[in-house]
Amino acid sequence: MKALPSIDPTLPLDRHPERIWYTSYGSNTHLDRLAAYIKGGRPPGAGREYPGCRDPAMPARSIPVELTGALYFATESAVWGGGRAFYDPEADGRVLARAHLVTSGQFADIAAQEMYRLPVGDLDLVEVLTRGRCVLGDGRYETLVCAGQVDGLPVLTFTAPWGMNDVPWVAPSAAYVRFLAAGLLSAGAWDTDAVASYVASCPGARGHWSPRAVAALLGGDPDGHRPPGGP
Repeated sequence: MKALPSIDPTLPLDRHPERIWYTSYGSNTHLDRLAAYIKGGRPPGAGREYPGCRDPAMPARSIPVELTGALYFATESAVWGGGRAFYDPEADGRVLARAHLVTSGQFADIAAQEMYRLPVGDLDLVEVLTRGRCVLGDGRYETLVCAGQVDGLPVLTFTAPWGMNDVPWVAPSAAYVRFLAAGLLSAGAWDTDAVASYVASCPGARGHWSPRAVAALLGGDPDGHRPPGGP
């Protein structure tokens, strides 16, 4: 298994970086899923076509990381059905994630597409890189969070402005769980049991998805269906 890179929790000095670590904790942990945001297209199991980034180059690197905080599932995804993944950096726990080395422009374009907007411009990252957090709007993925830096480049992600306990939790769909779990597994830092147990323990998934059912999805069910007897 790959060694887990350590995130330096101090904020980077460069407030205008050309490249950043876009840190995904949801379905974009999977490179095939991320490719729809970058190159455009519709990933298997999704109900939406994506326009892609202005720069269609795939990440120069993708590394496994762990964030301080908690992952939970909430709201209702029009793309997947079921709950979406959100990150609460203020909660106790750890979040398995995958950091993709992209340009700051690509990060802006991915964030725009998460809000069903066309990618047309860059983001001002000065506030999030100065304070560690920046609320761009009240949308579900319009709060930027900087977890620190790796190799001198900022570790950035986006999430909702609310906290984990401020909204009802919603169980994620099989297709969504499959992409998220398979993406984490392919990062090479965690084995099937660790990924399955982690996903099944997250609020929203807990009580609906068992570790065995998540592991079954990772075993290659081609349609992303829950196995017989699963949650």
